[in-house]
Order: sequence, then structure tokens, then C-alpha cells
Amino acid sequence: MKHTSFLFLVLILSVQYSKAQNPRTVISLNGSWDFDQTTAAFLPEKFTRTIPVPGLIHLAEPKIVEYDKFFKRPDRAEAKEQFNLYNLDYTPRYSWYRKKVFIPKELENKEGIITIKKSQYVTQVYINGMDLGTSMACYTPVEFPVNKAIKFGSDNEILIRVGERTWLPAEAAGGTDKEKEHYLPGIWDDVFLSFTGDIRINRLLVLPSVANKNLTIKTQVRSLIPAQIFYDDPMEDSIRLEITISEKITGKIVATVVGKFTAKRDNITEMALEIPFSDFMTWSPEKPFMYIATARLKTGNINSDEVSRQFGMRDFTARGKFFYLNGDKYFLRGTNITLQRFFEDPDCGNLVWDKEWVTKLLVNYPKQLNWNAMRICVGVVPDFWYDIADENGLLLQNEWLYWQNHGWDNEIRKEYSDWVWSDGSHPSIAIWDAINENTDMFIGNTLIPELKKLDPTRIWDAGYMREGLMKSDEMDEPHPYEGRIVSTEKGSETTTYPLGNLDYKPQALKMIIDAGVPQLANEYGWIWLWRNGLPSKLTVDVYNYYLGKNSTPSQNREFQAYDIQLETEWLRSEPNLTGVLAFCYLTNNFGYTGDWFTGNIRDLKPAPALQWFTDAFAPSAVFINLTDGRYVKQSVPFKPGEKLSFKLVKINDLATKVSGKVTLSILDSNGKTVSDKTVPVVLATFDRSAFPVELSLPKKAGGYLLLVEFLADGRKEPVVSRRFIKVGIVPEYKYFEMQPVKLK
Repeated sequence: MKHTSFLFLVLILSVQYSKAQNPRTVISLNGSWDFDQTTAAFLPEKFTRTIPVPGLIHLAEPKIVEYDKFFKRPDRAEAKEQFNLYNLDYTPRYSWYRKKVFIPKELENKEGIITIKKSQYVTQVYINGMDLGTSMACYTPVEFPVNKAIKFGSDNEILIRVGERTWLPAEAAGGTDKEKEHYLPGIWDDVFLSFTGDIRINRLLVLPSVANKNLTIKTQVRSLIPAQIFYDDPMEDSIRLEITISEKITGKIVATVVGKFTAKRDNITEMALEIPFSDFMTWSPEKPFMYIATARLKTGNINSDEVSRQFGMRDFTARGKFFYLNGDKYFLRGTNITLQRFFEDPDCGNLVWDKEWVTKLLVNYPKQLNWNAMRICVGVVPDFWYDIADENGLLLQNEWLYWQNHGWDNEIRKEYSDWVWSDGSHPSIAIWDAINENTDMFIGNTLIPELKKLDPTRIWDAGYMREGLMKSDEMDEPHPYEGRIVSTEKGSETTTYPLGNLDYKPQALKMIIDAGVPQLANEYGWIWLWRNGLPSKLTVDVYNYYLGKNSTPSQNREFQAYDIQLETEWLRSEPNLTGVLAFCYLTNNFGYTGDWFTGNIRDLKPAPALQWFTDAFAPSAVFINLTDGRYVKQSVPFKPGEKLSFKLVKINDLATKVSGKVTLSILDSNGKTVSDKTVPVVLATFDRSAFPVELSLPKKAGGYLLLVEFLADGRKEPVVSRRFIKVGIVPEYKYFEMQPVKLK
């Protein structure tokens, strides 16, 4: 026992010394760069602009040529379903970045790497006139050794050339989004130089297991020692890898492990260590407890490198038709972000890299809206977005930009593998999403099984590769878009969607019911508006059908808020769904879809639709099961004075029962209550059940608002469900417009 204690003490002292003598020196290259563009692949004669890094080319000052072609502000949308990315309305150009940086003389005995975390499209790096290499990766790090080009103790010129989306090689793992019209190039994540010993930690992947009470630490170790030249030269070197686990907030060390390995010279060697870890706090959206894993690499007595990653102890698994978080059944509630589309928003500016703005977007509003999850849709996000989600508790379905195409198999294997290595330590990422609304046999049946060996701790989604197409289908992503107008010809049946009827079972829901794996409805709500309150390119016909061609922005927003609330109630009441993610929280304003903000997106001013989600996504709620009488054209008015019989659906996402009371009311067009009653209610654990109720209708004909308010015991604010109803026949039905709770 004394001998063991002595060894542990030696290890702790060694760890503390290594920490004090961090062998990795990082020089950030973020900030202002010289910038310009050329139509040919030759260096500009002079640089006439500056640009921030990270960012995209739209941030250059003075503005790039043809800037206005990238950011149009049309008065209204023309109905349109898709766009061909090769139909260019601008001249493609090469984008050139230049920066001078001083490299201290004392780094001369270290090996340097330049890292560009994300850059699109086709990135070539020069230092002091020497070509270091080219990469077609757009969503994973671009890295090159720099020592052969560096002048230590002097200024160094770094030159980066970025190409155009239409020039991306066919083999590249860069997808196409048919609802994008402009693919802005640029360096859109951190850039830095890092200097270490001649063997470094290239990647560090922390994989926790709550069920097994351990951690798996996987590393890619990169040796920068030249490969064997003469017969007797070594081909590999012995290394020592020390892993320390500490609490992020307190810094308290809670676990350590040491391993001895060999690293192949001038190559990347993969290795793994297991750490028993039984006394820990789990990570969840409700309590996002964070740890830090620090890896220190030694060659002999030399500290060669040190890297840290934050992580959380979190299991996210599928069992039957449901998701489980840390062993407990868990329902996902939330939305989508399409950042690549937002890049072409005229008001995007530098917001994507503004941490205060991103925190408000990812944390402040979602917490008020009862969201615990988001899908990062058709394209990933800058690395610090994942850090914010980690630290504040937000589960993510992380989707690659693959909708129409993905590239060649070998390249997609390379980039998807690096995607997992680079982002896989984030506890917020619960689902790897390989494909959107498409199928690919190589990805589904070859690549995903390979990547499951690299990261067995997460679920993979492969678009429309459902059971039967995929050998091992872990989940499906149904997109039940109801209310979509399929024909505008006179006399044709344009829609039969009984908005508000929670028993409605179209083919999309039948597929969900029949499936044997978890079903996550991560898109729905074909009812998009631009932020000025006008229909988007995909919804012009929808609003014309329901409201007429001369509807006002105010009318559009009222209808949108009501429609998306009722659609959310419909999907959340389906017992075969394990999650509901509305589409879309952030996107390009003047695009094919839309988000739920108004005015300039910098202000994040919520539209009514976003505010009503507070009720629609409440973990425990009681919803009205009754077809809308205001907008559904086939609806028939109720008879004045009769008894209205309908059902209420109980929703409880919690593992504990919830008791409370339900108040039913009917409000006239002035907001006056003309009929009401209160009944007690108990919501069972994970409840999805219905019970009948009855309420007397007013004797006066007109338009009314049927209201159900569920107040759980111990809560101050009720959860509201509403339906517009018609009573009797009048020339014009007027309704009371109830206002949602304001978001802070």
C-alpha cells in the first residue's frame, strides 16, 4: 500500500511539473488579415482589402466586387422549389489571405503545424513563398507542417488561397443544398500555429461510458521525425502517454492513467487507453457537469506535447423505439439551425463569430422554450458553438452537408473519420447525422459500421436509409410536412390536413408507427415566413390558399404561430415519436424557408411563432384534440348552445407523474369568458393518453377561442392550448387573438 501511494505521489508531482512546463506553444492567427480576390489562380498585384479571421468573404472591407449579388433583399418571394448551384449570377474568384507573424527564435527547436479549423472551398497554404499543401476539406481541420518554410526570430508571410464552391473537386465530401443559391467561401473557424516536440498529439478523442463506469481515451499521435533513410535508422520511437481527468470548475484531479506505446516515424499512429471512472457526475441538459481530459506525451524524459479536451459523462443510446440518456428514457424537444444557409443572409455579418449573440441564440431562448435539443442541419458549425452547447446543456444532432451528393467513397471516409476525431469529445453531440433526406449504400452499410468502431458511444442517422436499406438502422428522421399545397389548379383538392386533429394519421405517421427503431421528427412545419412577415419561396401557395393573396404580415404571423403550435401538439401527442424538432430556428432570411425572428437578426427579436413554442414544447402539458374551425376550409360550424364534446391529450416527458388542474374556457372576440369549467388531472410517467371532456357552447353565433390551461401543482404559469371554433352562421367570424408569453 505504501509503495502504491508513493508511485501515485510521484505521478501527481510529474503531472503538476508537466502542466507548469507546457510543451505546446500556440500562436493565434485570428484577427485582421490582408485580403483580395482574383479571377485567375495568381497572386493579386496588391492587397486592397482587410478581412477578419474567422469569417467569410462578405466581411472584407472595402466590400468585395459584386457584393450585392450575394445579398439580395427582394420585396417578396417568387414561388420556387430548388436551385442549381451552377447557375451563377456572379464571377467566381479566388480569395487570397495574407498575414505577417513574428515567430520567436526560441521555437526553432520545436516542430510547428498550421491549423485552419474550417475553410471552404479548397484551401492552399504558402509560408514565405513555399507551398505547404492543398486541402479540399471544408468542415474539418486543414493542417500542414511549417518548419521547412519558417524563419525563426523574424517576420513570416503566411498566404492562404481559398477557392470557389463550383471548383470543388468531384471527390470532395462537400454536399449540395438545393435551397442555397450562394456558397460563400472563406476561413470560417480558428487559425493558429502550434509548436511542440517532434512527436505530437494530432487528435484526442474522449469517449465516456456511464454504464461501464469508464473512459476510453483515443489519440492520433503524429511523428514529425523523418522516415527511415538508412538501413539502421529507427522506424519508430517509444513514447509515454499520461492522461489526467479533472473537474472543469474546481480543477480537482479525479483520475489518471499512463500508457507506453510506439509511434511510427513520419506518420500518424492511433492508440487508446482505458480509465476506470466510477465516482462521477453525469452530464445532461438539465445538469451539464463538465470534466477536462489532459493528455501529455513524453519521449524519454522530454515533454513533447500536451492537449486538453472538455467532456461530460454522458450515454446516449437507443432501445426499442426510444432514446435513453444516461440509462433513462428521454424525449428530445427542440429545433434546427441551418448555418450554411444563414451565411447568405444579408444581415449575417459577423454574428456567427459573436459569442454573446451565439449564447443568446443557443442558451437564453431555448431554456425559456423548453428545448433540450437542436439539429445542426445541412452543415456543421464553428467549434466554439459546440463548447457553448456542452457548457450549457444542449443535445445536438450534428449533420454533415450531404443532401444531393457527397463525393467519392475514399474521400468521404477520410473526411467523416476526421469529423468524428475532431468533434467527438463534445458531450452535446449525441447523434452523428451523415445524410439529409437521401440514401447512400456506402455511407449506410460500409462507412457507418466502421465509424461505430471508432466511436461506439453515439447513434448514427443516415437520412432516409431506413430498416431494409441499412443493415443496422439505429434511428430514422421522418419529415412529416402536412398542410403543404400540392396543386394550385382551379378545382383541385389542395389540402386535406385537419389542423388541430391530434388523431390524424397520414402515411408519414403510419411509417413512424410501423418502424422498429427510434423515430425523430426533426423537420416539420411547411409554414415559413421571411422576417418581414411575407411568405418564403416555398410557402407562397400555402398563404395564398389559407389567407388569400393580399394577406398582411400581421395576419401571416398570427396564422404561422397558430399553425406551428398545433402541428407541434399533433406530433408530440404521437406515442411512437421519441423527439420533435421544429424547422427552422435560424436560416437565410430571403431564402426558400424562414426562421421565427423579425427585423434585423442581430436583435434576435422573436416572432409570435417562436413565443408560442413555450407552451407547445412544455415537458408536461394538456393539448386540445379538435380540428381548427378558423382556417380549415372543410370545417363545419357548431350549433349554438349545444354541448361540445372533445378529447384532451395528456403529454408528459418526465419519469415522474405530474398532478394539476385543467381549466377549459371559451372566449368571445373581445376576450370575455362565456363558458368555463375546471377539472383535476394526473399525468402518468411518459404519458401519451387522452380523456373526454364536455363544455357548453355559447348561444350567440360568432367566432370563439377554445382555451385549455394546464397548471401543474407547484407551478405559477399554466401551459396553454388553443383552438379557434365557429358557432352558428354569421357573415364574418371575428376571433380573440391571445398573446403568448414574452421571451426575455
